[in-house]
Amino acid sequence: MSNNTMTILVLYLLSACTSGNQPPPVTQVPSEAVPHPGRTVSFAGISAPVTDAERRAVRASASVTVNGKPYPIAYHPILHTGDAFGDEVFGQLKNHLNQPLSGDDGSRLICDGTSSKGSGPDHSTILEKDGSLFLVSQMECQVGGFYVADLEQADDGALTPTGLRSVDFTEHFGGYVHCAGMRTPWGSHLSSEEYEPDARKLKPDGSVDGYYDANGRYWGETATGSAIAKGHPYYHGYVPELWITDANGTVASTKHYAMGRVAHELAYVMPDCKTVYLSDDGTNTGLYLFVADATDAPCAAGAPDALSTGTLYAAQWQQKSADNGGAADLAWISLGHATDAEVKAAIDARPAFTDLFEVAPPSESKRCPEGFTSVNTSAGHECLNVKPGQETVASRLETRRYAAMLGATTEFRKEEGITWDPDRNRLYVAMSRIEYGMENLQKRGTPSEKYDAGGPNHVQLPFNPCGGVYALDHAPGKRDIDDQPIASDWVMGSMSGLLVGQPKTYPEGSEHAGNTCDVDGLAEPDNLTYLPGTDVLVIGEDTNGHINDTVWAYDLGSKVLTRILTTPYGSETTSPFWYPNINGHGYLMTVVQHPYGESDRDKATGPDDTRSIVGYIGPFPALD
Repeated sequence: MSNNTMTILVLYLLSACTSGNQPPPVTQVPSEAVPHPGRTVSFAGISAPVTDAERRAVRASASVTVNGKPYPIAYHPILHTGDAFGDEVFGQLKNHLNQPLSGDDGSRLICDGTSSKGSGPDHSTILEKDGSLFLVSQMECQVGGFYVADLEQADDGALTPTGLRSVDFTEHFGGYVHCAGMRTPWGSHLSSEEYEPDARKLKPDGSVDGYYDANGRYWGETATGSAIAKGHPYYHGYVPELWITDANGTVASTKHYAMGRVAHELAYVMPDCKTVYLSDDGTNTGLYLFVADATDAPCAAGAPDALSTGTLYAAQWQQKSADNGGAADLAWISLGHATDAEVKAAIDARPAFTDLFEVAPPSESKRCPEGFTSVNTSAGHECLNVKPGQETVASRLETRRYAAMLGATTEFRKEEGITWDPDRNRLYVAMSRIEYGMENLQKRGTPSEKYDAGGPNHVQLPFNPCGGVYALDHAPGKRDIDDQPIASDWVMGSMSGLLVGQPKTYPEGSEHAGNTCDVDGLAEPDNLTYLPGTDVLVIGEDTNGHINDTVWAYDLGSKVLTRILTTPYGSETTSPFWYPNINGHGYLMTVVQHPYGESDRDKATGPDDTRSIVGYIGPFPALD
């Protein structure tokens, strides 16, 4: 997308959702494609919300200027959680029999972020098949789920749902905490499963912890021990893929076990259609690279097995600077080759953690006995040894632990979205918070060994709760840490801070009091999308550092950060994703997730306030 296109999209969104006003009528957007002169897209910015009315509204840019020509844009909802189409209700969670689940009070169990069951709908993908449009939406709840909506596109580009159905995921033991995603180059919906349950904590009754155990509802109306035991933690923490097979919207699906099991925020497929970068959300996590086995024409094939077999790598951060979020060379450590089928067969045997690893307690001085490797991951400091013959299974079922044992970095914190910039040959990765393992023997600026004890302490940065976006530079021909070739031309060789947030204290009585990050800068960046040919990087937030989460347009040339969307109290802006041309119109998808959900629940005036919104900024002129 060009810079002008991005600007148009944001402005239109802002005008439609300004506090207290009805969206303006949609203006016809020319369907002709706009050329790519570069740096020609700019958005009309919006102010930081300061009044109660502004903080309750979805506010967006009213216009965007493309190649010097202004276009109106707005934020257009497509679906709200609770919307009904016949017997289907958007966001309704279902069990293994595809029957609706009920809450403890007997009400519908909707994935809307208003309880501990999850956050609400997250990434939504527009797919095209045989001339028809569909929207695939995934639910970020412990009992996961997917919905497919039929879309009607008007001449002016407006998108309207005309039908809805849920996806039966029973063959994959159900879904689990589906977070970010993307539309693949071959036109499928690539999903994620976040916060994989710790199998080392598995108890004889099948339970792990309160977070995972809520998934027991999938196997029974309530999360009882007997229901929980029907599942297994090793069935969750992978990359699902869904695709539309015909013009009726029939769905096929799979899970890519060969990509490893971590807290997948996002799997991002590169332009070669076989190289995939994998971010790992949480505390003391890693960064991964998957290279699928070569096929004759992976982009054109669109086959469900394009990502089913390959080699997995984990990054090692080799720090060069601690300034501006830090800078490092990246070394890549091979975790070996695997296929979806062989990993799935290993899971079906329902192994225990101790079938894969020997475990020993560390000493008081944080040392491990001879024969054991000391690691510090999301599970804390551990002394581990892989049992003979279990290396491949351990690399995929306990990817983070196994990677740490081989020397990879597992110190990243809240590693989130990924996007590719073809204009600079750069990958961008969001890090919501620079803290814990990313600090140097500290916890939020205070001395602490917890997150570095027993580990290599690769990352040594100043505490920054506002986080930042990192740029990863392309290094064609780069080999792995053992000097073996990597079968991809899309390997990144370095990583450095591009744009970091700035902590700030506003005095009591200030209109910005309560914000803890500069309101004119980033606060805990989450997901990203880039508009090719425009210099515009779109950055969404998931933050407590701003009272209202924001979507930004960052011009990489001028280094200007423009606020293009703000969302109500307690909500998150999830998974912005750019579509440059769908039948002559461009769209910037984003979700307003769990309004009044994670915080400020007492400010909601009624149930309608808390409904999540799947929608888009636009329509834009086409920007191929």
